[in-house]
Amino acid sequence: MVEVIPEHIKDVWDRWNIRGAIILSLTLQAILICFSPLRKRTPRRLLIMLVWSSYLLADWSANFAVGLISKNQGKDPKPDAPPQDKNLMALWAPFLLLHLGGPDTITAFALEDNALWLRHLFGLVFQAIAGVYIVLLSIPNSLWVIILLVFISGTIKYLERTTALFSASLDKFRDSMIQAPDPGPNYAKLMEEYKAKKEARLPTKIVLIDEPDKANRPKKLEHRSFVSDIKKLTDIEIVQYAYKFFNTFKGLVVNLIFSFRERDESLEIFENLNEPEEALRIIEIELGFLYDSLFTKIAILHTVFGTVSRVIASGTLVAAFILFDKKPKKDKLFNRADVVVTYTLFAVGITLDFISIVLFLFSDWTCAALSSLKDNPDEPPTLKERFLNWLLSFRKLRWKEQKCHHKCTEQGKKPCIKEGDDKCSSVLTHEVLTTPFFLRRWCGSINVFNFLVYATKAEVTRIHDARGSFRRNSWKIITFPFKILNLIIQKPSGWIAKLINNVHTWISHKVNELSRKHPWARRTIYPIYFEFLSRIPHFIKYVLDYLSEFFDISDTLDTFQRSLYVHGEPMTKELWTFMFNELKYKSKFGDNPENAKRISLARGEWTLRDNLPENADREKLVRYITKMDYDQSLLMWHIATELCYQQEETAPESYDEKDHYSYREFSKIISDYMMYLLILQPSLMSEVAGIGKIRFRDTSAEADKFFQRRHIENEKSVKKATVNILDVDSEIDPMGVKGDRSKSVLFDASRLAKDLKDLDDKYKKNKWEILSKVWVELLSYAACHCDSTAHVEQLSRGGELINFVWLLMAHFGLTDQFQINKGDARAKLIIGK
Repeated sequence: MVEVIPEHIKDVWDRWNIRGAIILSLTLQAILICFSPLRKRTPRRLLIMLVWSSYLLADWSANFAVGLISKNQGKDPKPDAPPQDKNLMALWAPFLLLHLGGPDTITAFALEDNALWLRHLFGLVFQAIAGVYIVLLSIPNSLWVIILLVFISGTIKYLERTTALFSASLDKFRDSMIQAPDPGPNYAKLMEEYKAKKEARLPTKIVLIDEPDKANRPKKLEHRSFVSDIKKLTDIEIVQYAYKFFNTFKGLVVNLIFSFRERDESLEIFENLNEPEEALRIIEIELGFLYDSLFTKIAILHTVFGTVSRVIASGTLVAAFILFDKKPKKDKLFNRADVVVTYTLFAVGITLDFISIVLFLFSDWTCAALSSLKDNPDEPPTLKERFLNWLLSFRKLRWKEQKCHHKCTEQGKKPCIKEGDDKCSSVLTHEVLTTPFFLRRWCGSINVFNFLVYATKAEVTRIHDARGSFRRNSWKIITFPFKILNLIIQKPSGWIAKLINNVHTWISHKVNELSRKHPWARRTIYPIYFEFLSRIPHFIKYVLDYLSEFFDISDTLDTFQRSLYVHGEPMTKELWTFMFNELKYKSKFGDNPENAKRISLARGEWTLRDNLPENADREKLVRYITKMDYDQSLLMWHIATELCYQQEETAPESYDEKDHYSYREFSKIISDYMMYLLILQPSLMSEVAGIGKIRFRDTSAEADKFFQRRHIENEKSVKKATVNILDVDSEIDPMGVKGDRSKSVLFDASRLAKDLKDLDDKYKKNKWEILSKVWVELLSYAACHCDSTAHVEQLSRGGELINFVWLLMAHFGLTDQFQINKGDARAKLIIGK
């Protein structure tokens, strides 16, 4: 009988399977604790794939190793094996329970994992039973004290993970924020008294005394006053405010409603900040608290239960190691390789515990727990606060002046990227975010995608590029193979069909020629080829098309091609300041729930009506928003923004050049960012995307057809494409000519771009200022209408600008979740004379 697996391979597996599974489990734990914190700093798919695979394999490998040990304990030892190997393997079982507890830096890979807390609880019970079974099989065992200590540590770690999952499940997360039931004023008692007074013929009436409305609300907050001299917040105050607002606004995740008091408190602080950067820092720490609460153990460890359990778990593990190390004659009692494995388990376990403790002690949670907001902000800082400020200063936002170039985009020139380059006719300096990778709290960049760049297959260029020349060239080398692959897969059906057609033509010609010369060929080869062989390529193409549609391969290829045209723009301080001031200005009009909801529902029309005089031209622009779906309006305004951007490289003399180019840059970045969200982040835009992908594909198809007709499909020039699109007379509505079957908006966007140009010509209005404000409004609409769980999920993939806008709008009270405006009324019975 032939053996599929050779005997020597079986022997190696029998000897090393348990050790291999143990080492694999330990390695996966090390990967998770080291790399899982990085996923909130970068959206790189390679890192996310590494963490995801390690997360899934970690539990499997530990369970598999427990099964192998259990099977081994039930067998009689081989003659050449040391007599007490089973005793040492009984010590490994509680180590696997320790591994199943997982590292502190990740408990859930996705929010759905938190809902499986009950499964983990059952796993704890059965793994504990399996561990006890393994130990009982090894009795008598001289290591029983060490095993007991490790078992206690592993059980505590597993309980910590289960508790973290339980508290982060959305139902429990919501329940933890719901206050005690509020029956309101005692209506029945009041009415009984009212009825009794009426029956006694007493002149009685009920007077309602409402809670103070906004006009009578106190201006000052109890914990800090901003009325006098506005002072820059210290690093520890930034963390304290972030922790305070985290506890207030974490209810956004589960769609709770808020009161006017919470809105006013947040609004007063954010309106009186020294600079918008402080708001950015508060929000990034606040989002960090939210991430830690839902994806890690950190929130649990910063409770009394968590701190005590961690001290016990770490202490018992260290005590077990000391007892094992002091045990005499280990080399004689146990296999030397098994002793090395055991030492490795202890060493790595204690090291990972130490890393967890360091992360615990130096986290934002610890800083928030060790200090509290002062009533008097002018009070000098204590020694503890000075130390915490010094510690937090390492994670402050770093900004670097970066020269962005605008006029040199004309005639196909690449933007200048070297400082001091005298070839550029206009240089504007902005501060870009350059916080070092390991000190970031989020990715710090804005991914952008441009429709016309994708349609023309032009080279992607950046407005700001904070990378050095080495990183820039390295990135080009890395992406070069993918670009080649993209060229191969761009139109596979086209060149394959052409090749098949050429081969078919040649063979057909030869078969016809042979059939004319030889009658036997006409009776045999001719019918065989034309009735059977020539149809095989068509059959293969049909099968490939069917499989492609069934497995959604074409959509995957499309997504891959689009991702090649995505690049990251670093966050600039000027862009954040602009968005902050825009939302701050709008917050003045959101003084009640109705107005706040009206502003949050605005998709650009509020800005147009606020900045333009009331006339037919203004209403024409407003119709491009109000009379269309959000995704249709978004794609149209994006293409129109790019058409305007490519056409204008010089600022009108009547405008301040720096402001003009800043607004132009803001419009370009936010426009491209919104297109990235619509096309490549469908989960974030699922509530507002509509048929955005269909519109994108139809518009892309019309652009391809148009470029081929103009013979510019191989030019790869956005500038030339812009000129040709705007050259088409679009006086008549495209829908009136083409109908509404195609969802393309290419020439609707051309009409919009021409209407926007009139703002400069007719009204002397800076169209870029208005455009940039429209884009902030479009972004704000998407942010507050995005599903809250999608916002939280994105935090585990580096975070996005839209997450910051979502929370900033909540701080300014610009959401429809501030619905408690008056609270309970107090009623009094008044008896007249």
